[in-house]
Amino acid sequence: MMYLLRRVLFAATIGLFLSQSVAARELPDFTQLVEQNAPAVVNISTVGEKRQSSSRNPRNPRNEELDEFFRQFMPPNRPRGPMPSRSLGSGFIVSDDGYILTNNHVVDGASEIIVRFNDRRELTAEIIGQDPRSDLAVLKVETEDKLPTVKIGKSESLKVGEWVLAIGSPFGFDYSVTAGIVSAKGRSLPTAQNETYVPYIQTDVAINPGNSGGPLFDLDGQVVGINAQIYSNSGGFMGVSFAIPIDVAMEVADQLRDGGRVSRGWLGVVIQEVNRDLAESFGLDRPHGALISRVMDGTPAQLGGLREGDIITRFNGHSIERSGELPQHVGRVRAGNEVDVELVRDGEKMTMALQVGELSDLDERGRVVASGSTNSDRLGLRVADLSEEELARLDVEGGVRVEESSGAAEEAGIRPRDIILRLNNRAVTDQDELAEITANLAAGKQVPVLVLRNRNPVFLPLRVPE
Repeated sequence: MMYLLRRVLFAATIGLFLSQSVAARELPDFTQLVEQNAPAVVNISTVGEKRQSSSRNPRNPRNEELDEFFRQFMPPNRPRGPMPSRSLGSGFIVSDDGYILTNNHVVDGASEIIVRFNDRRELTAEIIGQDPRSDLAVLKVETEDKLPTVKIGKSESLKVGEWVLAIGSPFGFDYSVTAGIVSAKGRSLPTAQNETYVPYIQTDVAINPGNSGGPLFDLDGQVVGINAQIYSNSGGFMGVSFAIPIDVAMEVADQLRDGGRVSRGWLGVVIQEVNRDLAESFGLDRPHGALISRVMDGTPAQLGGLREGDIITRFNGHSIERSGELPQHVGRVRAGNEVDVELVRDGEKMTMALQVGELSDLDERGRVVASGSTNSDRLGLRVADLSEEELARLDVEGGVRVEESSGAAEEAGIRPRDIILRLNNRAVTDQDELAEITANLAAGKQVPVLVLRNRNPVFLPLRVPE
């Protein structure tokens, strides 16, 4: 009996050992991938004027306390004014003549950019182009040597569950390697401008400050993404990180290299998610698509025949399951191109051809400036005239609709979609009237603004900027 028990235990031990060996053989070996690609990954350090942090990198109150603590030990003759900020990130070489791809937030506002290579050489880089909407930047270093480059893959072919690997400089630790799997694809993450032009790759690869701009590799050693963001309550890695798909990144990079700017498609609509109740009310068999809640005047959407209440279910051959997917596909269409749009209108499916317009440049605050409206730089307002239909629906004789609010207007509490009826006790009938009133306002004076918000009139105090 004892002999039989020993044989059973021995067989179980051998079986466990063999199963572990098989599992070990099935795990990927990243050593060769790292050896081949590490020379093409760079460390990026920058110096620039210290600025307010954005919503992309929320400031940690604990860091502010530490800053104040160390400030007590500064020499008494040290200037107390604004100090230069030092940013640290990663990047990778995409051509042997010195073009480097990284995140825009790594180099934005930098007065000096230093690129450190795998062999510890350091070169100064210049910015060839920046695109805040996709958080991408193209740099260039001058050297007579041919530089090592990465191989560019296809993020479109990535599958959820596939192994991926990152090389970067988290917390300044050069050429750190972390690995994980693709957790999801096509994630919509609003930026500080509340835009969703990038279908992010979600991974569980450990990404921390300093990894930004570094490459994400597949098992073939090809770059499939650029590590850009993390989701964290503490500022450190918590198991969820996001990368910009390389397909999107290279489209942006090519445009930045060629012309220094990016052309994006634009429709001019406000959309919302379709939930179960909305799907039922609009006659859909299930929740999907992008519901148009507003069509802006004079935009490609209006000229093409789109209406409020239309639900776009397919755009340029791409199925639209969630509303956040529509801006991603629209943005990748070159302005002037005609595309097919499938939609549901009044419960009926239909297809129409639509010519895509071009999204305007960002203003100085990083906000979209669309066509068909007037921009008031003094107050920070961008407004549009009301259509006859809007005048009748709101039961007003005049007014202007707020498209964007910044500066003094934003501080006063004026929001997009507010209807401005009066300014400084004068009726605002249209854009020209608003411009005339604004031009005659005394600097530093506080004036009343009457707005219609959700059909309710509200007075707001606005201080005219100096």
